[in-house]
Amino acid sequence: MISDFVERLVKDIQTEPWAKRCPDEPFWEYLTSSLQNVFLPAFLNETNERVEQIIEIDPDRTEPEILARVTRYMVMFLGALSASVRIYDPDTGQMISYGSFPFEEAARPTFIPLEHTIAGDVVTTQQTHLVPNILKEERYSDKDVVRRKGAHSLMAVPFAIPRFFPHERDTVGVIQIYYPEPDREFPPLDIQMAEIMARRLSFVIARKKILSLYRIKEKKEAIDRKIFLKLGSREGIKMKEVFNRVIPEIADIINLQSCTLFSVSEDQEHVVLEAGYPDTPGYHGIGKTFSIKAEPAFELLLGRETQPAATPFEVVTPAYVLIVDPQRSERISQNLKRFASNHNINSILYIPLRAGGEITHFMTFDALDFRQGYSEWEIEIFLFLGRELLQAQRLEQLDDTLHDFKNPAIATAGFARRLKNLLRQEGALSKNPTIRKYLDILVDETSRLQEMAMSIQHLDLDQPLDLTEVLKRRVEINQEAIKEMLKVNVTLREGPYREPLPVRGNPLHLERILDNLLNNATKAIPLKGGDLSVKTYVEDYWACVEIANTGLIAEEDRLRLLEGGSRGRGFYITQRLVRLLKGQLEVRVGQDSTRMIVRIPLVE
Repeated sequence: MISDFVERLVKDIQTEPWAKRCPDEPFWEYLTSSLQNVFLPAFLNETNERVEQIIEIDPDRTEPEILARVTRYMVMFLGALSASVRIYDPDTGQMISYGSFPFEEAARPTFIPLEHTIAGDVVTTQQTHLVPNILKEERYSDKDVVRRKGAHSLMAVPFAIPRFFPHERDTVGVIQIYYPEPDREFPPLDIQMAEIMARRLSFVIARKKILSLYRIKEKKEAIDRKIFLKLGSREGIKMKEVFNRVIPEIADIINLQSCTLFSVSEDQEHVVLEAGYPDTPGYHGIGKTFSIKAEPAFELLLGRETQPAATPFEVVTPAYVLIVDPQRSERISQNLKRFASNHNINSILYIPLRAGGEITHFMTFDALDFRQGYSEWEIEIFLFLGRELLQAQRLEQLDDTLHDFKNPAIATAGFARRLKNLLRQEGALSKNPTIRKYLDILVDETSRLQEMAMSIQHLDLDQPLDLTEVLKRRVEINQEAIKEMLKVNVTLREGPYREPLPVRGNPLHLERILDNLLNNATKAIPLKGGDLSVKTYVEDYWACVEIANTGLIAEEDRLRLLEGGSRGRGFYITQRLVRLLKGQLEVRVGQDSTRMIVRIPLVE
């Protein structure tokens, strides 16, 4: 294949006018051999090394640093004077400065328009533009800068970074390569090499994105793990303890001095300090209310300033507000300036937390570092942390409420048992089987309610269980639920059952799993009717329950259920409880049926 290419290349050379002066066959044989064995390998090796330099750029660098490194390699390889990068910003509709070599960002305009500019035309057309003489080019307005740099010609090459998710946009930009020669002719090989190197830039940014996604996943799992461990403790939920567990997980992102969680009043006139880190006495006034007007940064975050004047001391984006220098920023009150000075706080990050499009809470991160900005993945971690802390706060409030739930639950179960004993003594149970059946269910369910109340107090209910026996009992109760739901033409098919089927765990957890699955399966049966089937069996080292129903769910819904994306809370609870039992949950879809299989470790 290579030899064919070289032969075609030599034939093309022979068509040139000067080649007619070289008629000797040995010369062309020598040229063919030299091209194939010396010149082309050397050229390809040099090209490969230059391209590999770009591919091997450390993805841990910031995007401007990566782009500056790419421009450096392009300048050196192409023998240019300098190079710079601009990226299209869809929020402003302008081209933003995003790195250069040699580094001169302070001297470059931060924004230039998309219209009637070379950079804008390249991004719009996604075609390389050549400018032999910048001083004669009307689309290049800032000619004083290029005069000072000694640049007279320009090659502008497009690049694009594909989006990773449907909700994202492709990132598009331009690399502008400057040369000192006026009226320069651009060799086609230079153009092709510049375009190849620009395309390899997309690979580097993609690697960075993949690495960021991996780190986001790791951080989220670590935060979830710390919160989940706290949720599983016997002491209940306390926000200050949750803060102390999860804040160290972001220590490698931000050199943190303190962190706070605020709630915003419905009229957006006041905020309440809900929680803070560290929990040093007197450091945070937990529960204290502040006026929005007391802190200009609060007004900036909540959008009370419609057109905030830009200063070098704040960074305002839709995702966050960063106070770069608290002592020089006009968005910081004197009280907060003193607080920042006393605690060596050199930058403050505000992250809004939204519900239904409105900011209901926000977090502040007080850093010891002089931060100029935060990456997209860092902001995503902070947002995730904020949402998880909001959940923990709600659970803390729920925990306080449920603390008093135990007494009425225990009393109700006790009175149900007493009522059953009284009716048994009077002989009413033997006379009316329906009363006996309903009273048995009432006692079972109130006893279960009592167990739920006791579980709120984190009592250890781990014990040996017969999975088949528990399933039979829940199926019987589900039959009554079918009647209450007015479901018609539902045929219950039980068995075969494996008896006994020993497992170990919390009986309340197991009952809630089976109740949720039976309830979901019953609701999924079409209005015209269908089958509800249950059975138990052993599979390897698993005790298995299989619940099948007539009716389908889409494949994407099945995957979303297994990944925890279900809208219904019942399935989310089921997944969590199955994990607590060290089990597995599987959803299988047939032609006109859905099967849910719960596997729990079998006990010898």
